[in-house]
Amino acid sequence: MVLNYIWVFFFIVAFVVAVIRFCLGDTSVFNDIISSTFDMSKTGFEISLGLTGVLTLWMGIMKIGEKGGAVRLMSWIISPFFRKLFPDLPKDSPAYGSIMMNLAANMLGLDNAATPMGLKAMGEMQEHNKNKDTASNSQIMFLVLNTSGLTLVPVSIMVYRAQMGAAVPTDIFIPILIATYCSTLVGMIVTSVYQRINLLDKTIMAYIGVMTIIIGGVIWYFTSLSKEELALVSGIVSNVILFGIIILFISMAAFKKINVYNAFIDGAKDGFKIAIKIIPYLIAILVAIGVFRASGAMDYLISGIRNIVELSGFDSKWVDALPTALMKPLSGSGARGMMVDTMKQFGADSFAGRLASTVQGATDTTFYIIALYFGSVGIKNTRHAIPCGLIADFVGIIVAIMLAYLFFI
Repeated sequence: MVLNYIWVFFFIVAFVVAVIRFCLGDTSVFNDIISSTFDMSKTGFEISLGLTGVLTLWMGIMKIGEKGGAVRLMSWIISPFFRKLFPDLPKDSPAYGSIMMNLAANMLGLDNAATPMGLKAMGEMQEHNKNKDTASNSQIMFLVLNTSGLTLVPVSIMVYRAQMGAAVPTDIFIPILIATYCSTLVGMIVTSVYQRINLLDKTIMAYIGVMTIIIGGVIWYFTSLSKEELALVSGIVSNVILFGIIILFISMAAFKKINVYNAFIDGAKDGFKIAIKIIPYLIAILVAIGVFRASGAMDYLISGIRNIVELSGFDSKWVDALPTALMKPLSGSGARGMMVDTMKQFGADSFAGRLASTVQGATDTTFYIIALYFGSVGIKNTRHAIPCGLIADFVGIIVAIMLAYLFFI
């Protein structure tokens, strides 16, 4: 229902803005809007098409891990914590393993690996969902943890900064790590309040404490490296862990005398089906975003915010990076484009360029993830998923702005 209101809102606002621009003499505005509908429809299909191979591969790998017992082992390790956050899931649900694999891949910046694992987790949780078209508490908690975008190694952003000529492409590493951790923590707290989960439980506090110590250790270690070492080590660690997971899954399945090849094929078939199923959901949300952008509504919004900030007597330098922040919950590729455009316009090492990079890594694409994950299992009623996800996004962006003033001014 919420997605319906947002979808209609984008189109109505875009139409109103377009009519105003047309009356003022901009006769090309409707051409731009119609072009954006075709472009974004094509983009939505291309994203789904691009996901097909990745989904087929990783759903197959996950099936091997499931039959070989690796997923069950990982579930056992994290189950005390997850049972508190996902109380309506059965204790032996394979969703625990898929959830952990998804979050681990996101932490390492392995988006292509995280998506199929997340879709698998969503499907496994859907099996325990009594109302199939309405998101369950567990599905919402999982989605919010995804949209908060906890990332330990933002490799792709560092690569973009290097390509744009940044003197130290890794200078945004610590601000991103802090901002994304705050976003995730707040997202978990807000969702727990909605769902009446006791976060003061000693098990939850223990796991959060350990996680905080680990992240603190990661910050300490990477700050001791040079920029060349940081980029090299982060890339190697991510790839070694990912390939190690694949080998672990295959080895455990082979040890149990599971037909690994057949297990892979069974899982791969599911991946292909999911890739086809999500096409209409992706196209729907991406077209709405494209129309909103092409109408000029986004530009007017930015200008209005800048004027308000300046009239209030506050520094408005951060507004130059706001397009990335506003686009981030809507579209990952759109936010990436905004980040690159900001670095082109102001420079990769400018305050705006560094802030845009930090914002890009601080949160994830809430509406895209909702359309992708909920769409894969046919959920239409998202309940409190969007407000919780947006609150996590908002906190991540605010913390990113504060850290940019602390680190880059």
